[in-house]
Amino acid sequence: MCADRRKLSFDIANGRRALLLSGGLVIRDGGTAERADILIGARGRIDSVGPDLQAGPETDRVDVSSMLISPGFVDMHQHLDKTGVLPFTPNPSGTLQGAREAFAKYARTAGPEDITRRASRTMQRCLSRGTTAIRSHVNVDKDARFHGIEALARLRDEWRDRISLQLVAFMMAHPGQDYDWLGANIDAAVALGDVVGGTPAVAEDPDRYIDMLFAAAARAGKPVDLHLDEHLDPASLHFDTALDCVERYGMQGRTVFSHVSVLSAMPRAGFERIMQRMIDLDVGAVTLPAANLYLQGRDSQTLPPRGLTRVAELMRGGVVIATASDNIQDPFVPTGSGDLLEIARWTLLAGHLMADELSAAHRLITTAPARLMGLGEDYGIRAGAWADLVLTDCADTDRLVAGGADHMQVLSRGRLVSESAVALAQPETLRVAERV
Repeated sequence: MCADRRKLSFDIANGRRALLLSGGLVIRDGGTAERADILIGARGRIDSVGPDLQAGPETDRVDVSSMLISPGFVDMHQHLDKTGVLPFTPNPSGTLQGAREAFAKYARTAGPEDITRRASRTMQRCLSRGTTAIRSHVNVDKDARFHGIEALARLRDEWRDRISLQLVAFMMAHPGQDYDWLGANIDAAVALGDVVGGTPAVAEDPDRYIDMLFAAAARAGKPVDLHLDEHLDPASLHFDTALDCVERYGMQGRTVFSHVSVLSAMPRAGFERIMQRMIDLDVGAVTLPAANLYLQGRDSQTLPPRGLTRVAELMRGGVVIATASDNIQDPFVPTGSGDLLEIARWTLLAGHLMADELSAAHRLITTAPARLMGLGEDYGIRAGAWADLVLTDCADTDRLVAGGADHMQVLSRGRLVSESAVALAQPETLRVAERV
């Protein structure tokens, strides 16, 4: 018989034995939850999922019948090279261009040690809040050079047993950028990264720039994740150029458009045409509510826009869409804790989802980004996947998203890496204190 223990604890979970989580309420891919056991092998992968699982003598059984179990959260759009620089990068205009200029100035002096320290702190905070996979865009240009992507490539290796980290070689084409420099350095940057990215809206020659990015991705056999039309000007669009490149370079199912804020400012017919092309070419989308709420619409004289894309319509229309943190405590977004449940709530509220779509908001931080990142069979609560799990005291998925947990445990690769709980004073303790 396996060893029977009542509670999941650090000493049990982090031993070198197999682990049986018994009787938890398991969230499946569709968002529904069902009672099941989860057997985790000694190497950190799920061996099996189902009712009344049997385990051998070298297995610790723990009772998790009071817990809701979710797959780990997936934050597929961050900027770990920028995280935590807010005290050093003032952005008095509060605009996107002001933030770009502030970071570009800082990037000229930010060394690898500084980037590593700040990124490690944010990754630890994200992990403690349930995030077990991150995709980070990392600036590569004449200001940042290769400092960020080299430092984060080292962290990707150092953290591989805790967080699945993907790096986007974010080839910046800000005004004045030297295209010869980009052309000479893009392949080396892409070799260090896992994905190719950029921001066409600020390029001096957007069509040439977009083609350069897709061509480099095709040469390296890597996917594309663009910051596409992160603005609210419907007269300035780059969707068709990017979608044409998806077709020409055979990047269907391997391309993501992040932000796409301008879709909310377009007439419906134009939006629906672009949405259908995205569906036909299997192009995903990522909304970034924190950045777009903060940066967009500051010049509006009446009713400032929310700045997000058409989240609800994209999701209901069939586009695979995720939500993510974007920047954390820097000139682009001065706030942020690495809590994806908080971002899911912001998305539901600012994106005009409905109260009966709380479970859909959960998918925006789990299965949808996992698909867009290509995590495949390594992700989810299924046999063969990594045991990256979030256990909470919530009754169901809706309540997890709506209000969060009072007690949370995070497993990464089958090991308990974080536990947090709200501790309340008992009434009798309070009465004693009053008498004193």
